[in-house]
Amino acid sequence: MTSSSSEAPGILSASDALALVEGGLAPEAIGALGDRPMLAIAVDDDPMLSPLAEVVRPLPCVTVGVARAGADLSAPPDFDILLAEAVSPERPWVGCADIDQELALVTSTVAQGSGPAIALAQLLRFSAGISMTDALVSESFVYSLLQSGPIHRQWIDRRGPVRHRDQSEPTVLAQRQSSSLLLTLNRPQVRNAYDARMRDELVAMLQVAAVDPTISSIALTGAGPSFCSGGDLSEFGSVPDPVSAHLIRTTQSAAPWLVRCGSRTTAIVHGACVGAGTELPAFVAQVVARPDATFQLPEVPMGLIPGAGGTVSLPRRIGRQRTAFMAITGSTIDAATALAWHLVDRIEPAP
Repeated sequence: MTSSSSEAPGILSASDALALVEGGLAPEAIGALGDRPMLAIAVDDDPMLSPLAEVVRPLPCVTVGVARAGADLSAPPDFDILLAEAVSPERPWVGCADIDQELALVTSTVAQGSGPAIALAQLLRFSAGISMTDALVSESFVYSLLQSGPIHRQWIDRRGPVRHRDQSEPTVLAQRQSSSLLLTLNRPQVRNAYDARMRDELVAMLQVAAVDPTISSIALTGAGPSFCSGGDLSEFGSVPDPVSAHLIRTTQSAAPWLVRCGSRTTAIVHGACVGAGTELPAFVAQVVARPDATFQLPEVPMGLIPGAGGTVSLPRRIGRQRTAFMAITGSTIDAATALAWHLVDRIEPAP
């Protein structure tokens, strides 16, 4: 099947895509095991668009809708990523100044890491419709599976050994003033990289706050130039096996405690918010960004998916299509985009 003549090479019309997947193409030809890990489909007035979305949803591939300037964006198809040649389109679309460039980025990253990209898309398709508790467990299953995969092992080999930066002072500071509790991530020398000790200290403090009715408000922030630079790379690959990693992740995770405390919690983020630095704040009721804040999910190019709860927290704020775009491409968004997408609730300069 060839793409429509009005579209760039590789973009199928809805009719052509439907004929492709219903025309006898063997299932193994779609996805990471075949030569089509991704389907890019033109979003126009093709009447086959709606039935196509139902047919491709269960397929093991990433589906991308491409809407050129002037396309009707009012009835978005149920694809994994939706790109629109428009300025600030409504959710679930990702606005593109250069839609061909953004599509090329998605295509390239899916081709380089089709397994993690497809696993992420499959997870996002159903996890937004289940409880947060079940969705967090599902995320951990997928994350643990990918930890033993070849792409992540290759990434670890390329990374090489990384020395862990220990410290004697607490990695999370707690300051109580009347009925307010301030929690500060405190590894500024590594931009608050999220290691096991920081996770455990944060969980312990949130557990106390969750059962203390005298705490009416909680603020979560970070010391130094960045809120949180993501998981500490020195600990990647250090857990002996994926099963143990899953059990640790579902036993000792900050995400469910942030959910429990979320209605009275405000996250105040600045600088680099990478990985867990984007995922964890998205669980709470209010996220305040400093103007210099940037947000990134870097895990898929590392052979993984977001593992601190991002496949649960972000879709509930920005939708699964924008979450998939951020995670699959590893793209960084600024504070203004985060506000437009409702990843943050307001932007305020530092006092």
